[in-house]
Amino acid sequence: MERAKVVPIELPAGRRVLVISDIHGNLTFLKALLAQVGFCKSDILILLGDVLEKGVDSLATLRYVMALARDYEVHMLCGNCDNLAYNFVDEIPDIPPSFYESYVFGWGEKCVLFQMASEAGVPLRSPADFPALRAAVRECFQPELDFLRALPTILLSDKFLFVHGGVYREDRLDQLTAWRCMKNDDFLDQGFSFRHWVVVGHWPVTLYDPAIPSAAPIVLRDRHIISIDGGCQLKWDGQLNVLILPDGQSEDFSWQSYDGLPVGTALDRQAASIDSINIRWSENPVEILERGPEFSRCRHIASGRELDILTAYLYEKGGVTRCEDSTDYRLPVEPGDRLSIVRETSRGYLAKKDGVTGWYAGRVRKD
Repeated sequence: MERAKVVPIELPAGRRVLVISDIHGNLTFLKALLAQVGFCKSDILILLGDVLEKGVDSLATLRYVMALARDYEVHMLCGNCDNLAYNFVDEIPDIPPSFYESYVFGWGEKCVLFQMASEAGVPLRSPADFPALRAAVRECFQPELDFLRALPTILLSDKFLFVHGGVYREDRLDQLTAWRCMKNDDFLDQGFSFRHWVVVGHWPVTLYDPAIPSAAPIVLRDRHIISIDGGCQLKWDGQLNVLILPDGQSEDFSWQSYDGLPVGTALDRQAASIDSINIRWSENPVEILERGPEFSRCRHIASGRELDILTAYLYEKGGVTRCEDSTDYRLPVEPGDRLSIVRETSRGYLAKKDGVTGWYAGRVRKD
């Protein structure tokens, strides 16, 4: 297995550092977020990986990052979605052909190989077309392949360790398996603490809380871990987060986000729920008790809890009824609070405040 590629990075005092992860081909969100924070040539931009895949602009996003890297100080790490294209071309023996069949045709136009095939004029209808696709990608996309192959697994400064998925130690980093550093699910719950600040993406932060869906970055100061994946492109209420370091020596962290949702101002007060549930994709099977046109009464299989779920959020997969991320949490809201509107319904708003999604039954002045 390929070993981790560790690259030292200087993060000097006096230069702002912006850290973004899991863009997943959402070029609109990336451009909007960089404009929102006033990204400029004095900044250092670190992309924690998964720039590609699961978004229709994956190839365009890659090229945008490559162009940025020519004019700005940009460091991109390899995520578990960023090596798939060149592994396909290189025919890595550890990866079975069935994986590429499910990956390419499962994601379709949201797969970067599909986008490359379209640009190169190569039909892509079945695995029988893969040899022609490999030849076309080698011929037409060499700069993109070279850029992706050169990506490091870990960036290491005197104070920070940046990695897509996670690590389980701070020494002998170049002996770690690259794939495990890139795809390290549920990293925060593994109990590690570090001397460096370890900054990761990969695992959407909303998956960590079984009660309240929050896409805000998680900062664990006692363990020196920061997790910033806001579920961009993967969730209907997902957002692209940026972790902001005033400079490479500071621990005065802040963050901003962009979600592309319409915004309004709350006019009424609402107290938070005392007890709530956050149904996440890892435990999303439900039983429909009563289907309705807008809401359906459901029983969450894993917890046994009954709640109303948006009917549009229900779907079938593998013979099982499932739901998109759903909650019955009521947001704490004060008049004047700014809310992102996820859904407007007959029962009020599914909204976001400071990255937290929940229900709001009050009035909203649309901006």
